[in-house]
Amino acid sequence: QVQLVESGGGLVQPGGSLRLSCAVSRSKFSIDDMAWYRQAQGKQRELVASITSGGSTNYADSVKGRFTISRDNAKNTVYLQMNSLKFEDMAVYYCRTQIGALAYWGKGTLVTVSS
Repeated sequence: QVQLVESGGGLVQPGGSLRLSCAVSRSKFSIDDMAWYRQAQGKQRELVASITSGGSTNYADSVKGRFTISRDNAKNTVYLQMNSLKFEDMAVYYCRTQIGALAYWGKGTLVTVSS
């Protein structure tokens, strides 16, 4: 059973920064592609950023230049550094991976952007 546990969410003012972490309980983490999604209240879940096992990254247009996804294979952890946060970034952020035909999700961490 693969488990993903997100952390690092919280309350931040517009323009502020947060770093989210996702710890993955899987010995073969280094070969897994990873992604961060988010779901704002009343909206569909959307892809925020992804990173391949080789380190290639992809970002939603709405976060390009502000968010950075990275991974530490020694710690089985993927990160999302979020800078210049905006009101519209407020959402529950989820970590996801897919192994074969199965998708695994964390329970999410809430990011609140408020002045």
